[in-house]
Amino acid sequence: MTAIAVTIAGSDSGGGAGIQADLKTFSALGVYGASVIAALTAQNTKGVTAIHDVPPDFIAAQMDAVFSDLAVGAVKIGMLSQPKVIETVAGKLAQYRQHNVVLDPVMVAASGDRLLSPDAIEVLRTVLIPRAMIVTPNLPEAAALLESSVAQTENDMRTQGEKLLAMGARAVLIKGGHGSGAESVDLLIEPSSVARLAAERIATRNTHGTGCTLSSAIAAGLAKGHDLATSVREAKAYVTAAIAASDRLRIGSGHGPVHHFHHWWNGETA
Repeated sequence: MTAIAVTIAGSDSGGGAGIQADLKTFSALGVYGASVIAALTAQNTKGVTAIHDVPPDFIAAQMDAVFSDLAVGAVKIGMLSQPKVIETVAGKLAQYRQHNVVLDPVMVAASGDRLLSPDAIEVLRTVLIPRAMIVTPNLPEAAALLESSVAQTENDMRTQGEKLLAMGARAVLIKGGHGSGAESVDLLIEPSSVARLAAERIATRNTHGTGCTLSSAIAAGLAKGHDLATSVREAKAYVTAAIAASDRLRIGSGHGPVHHFHHWWNGETA
C-alpha cells in the first residue's frame, strides 16, 4: 500500500511554506501527497501582501473528494484563518474518522504577518485541538494559545505544553526554534512522558517554512506507519538537515526557504 498524507493548509505563492512546503516534504520522505487548499496567499520571501480565504463549502468539497477516494494515512493541518473554516475541517475529520492528525497552529508568518484572525483562536482551541494527535506550536504560538507570556526556559515550555495537552490533544511538541542558546530544543510532551529533542542551532536567515516542514514530516512518518515518537524524531532530523543546507539555495531577498531536497540536489544550486 502506498503511504498517503494530506495537507490542509494555505498556498504560498513563493513556494517556501504552506501547501507547497508540505508537498515537497511528503515527496522527499517517500510519501504520496494530496492537498486541500484552505487559503490563497500572495507571498514571497519578504512577506505576505494578500490573503484570499477559500469558502468553507469548497474546502468541504475538496475534503470529500480526497477522503472518499484515497486511503489517507495521516493529515497535516496548517493555516486555517477563519472560524467557519476551522469548524468545517474539524467536522470532516470526524466524518472520515481521521485520527493521525498533526496540527500546526499557524498564526504568524516568518515575516511577522498575521495569518489567523483573532476570533478564530478560541475555535482552534475548542474545536480542532481536541481532534489532533499532536499539536506543534512554536514558542509565540504556544503563548498565544494560552494567552500567556512566551516561555523562557525548558521548564516554562513543559508547563505550557502540559496546559495545551489539557485542551484535548494526545501530544504536544513545543518547538524552541525562537529561543536562544547553542541548541534548538523541542519538547515532545505526552500524558505519561516528556522527551527532549535537541539540535545545534544553525545561523541562517533561510528559515521560511520551517514549521510547515516539520509538521508535514511528522505526518509523513505517521502515514508510513511509524509511531509518534519515531515520527517526531525523524522529522526533527530531516528539518535540521534542511535548515543546514538552506544556504545552498539562492531564493529571493528575504527569509529564504529551507532546502527540502538537500539529499538529492548535490553541489551548488544557485
